[in-house]
Amino acid sequence: MNVSEELIREIVTKVIQAASQKPEQDFEKVVDPSGIIGIKTSTVKCEPFQQEGVSLKDVVTLEEAPRMGCGIMELDHTSFEWTLTYDEYDFVIDGTLEIEIDGRVVTGNPGDIIYIPKNSHIHFQTPNKTRYAYFVYPANWAELA
Repeated sequence: MNVSEELIREIVTKVIQAASQKPEQDFEKVVDPSGIIGIKTSTVKCEPFQQEGVSLKDVVTLEEAPRMGCGIMELDHTSFEWTLTYDEYDFVIDGTLEIEIDGRVVTGNPGDIIYIPKNSHIHFQTPNKTRYAYFVYPANWAELA
């Protein structure tokens, strides 16, 4: 089989172009050249996290938002213990989010916001299926956890 130089050039060009393109999002997100980002949270599909009933999806990259992180988390009739090494706001989209700390519970329902300060040792818990948006500072929360 004889492969022409033209065919090799075409293949190499396509490989380079594919490698330089950003990965396709599996949710609706618009990034304006100004840096403004719009995300349709209803299109975000969460991925399994550390235990059954817990899933999440970061929706911005460190390149897009180097100081603040953001994502969607879903909890399904579960609870898990966590110590935050960052500040976090949670905006409840659906369900009931309960944050237990020192035997007390702070409850958020759809439309509510809960702030959790850095170094808090908590239990995230839900009596139902809950979906919420989290906003963290600094953005590299996963590296700090």
